[in-house]
Amino acid sequence: MKALFVFCGICCFMALAKWPIEYYTFLRIVVSLGAIAAIYRFLIQKDHWWAIIFGIILFLFNPILPIYLYRKSLWMPLDIIVGLLFYALAFLKKKEINITKSPAKATPAKIHTRDRIISPKKSNP
Repeated sequence: MKALFVFCGICCFMALAKWPIEYYTFLRIVVSLGAIAAIYRFLIQKDHWWAIIFGIILFLFNPILPIYLYRKSLWMPLDIIVGLLFYALAFLKKKEINITKSPAKATPAKIHTRDRIISPKKSNP
């Protein structure tokens, strides 16, 4: 996944240059796939705030119902922020997931007769 996030970041920074419209369609597809992967990763980690942030990115960059801002000056800061978020996602350590099994019902140790110490009976005269 790290390679996908780095590729998404590179594509976002390349979008700052002047490209034909086909590149921006390609960018929408790549960033959407990266955002879906990030959302999946954050939902597994139960980190819902980051999942919401990448959900917004998915909404902005979705290729099916595209959002048109019509001016490149509006897209440029978004491309920079999204590129930095993908780089941060690729290079920062991910949170460890601690999956611990719940302990079964604690059963008391079974005492066997061979484990008991029997004291000798005292005889009464």
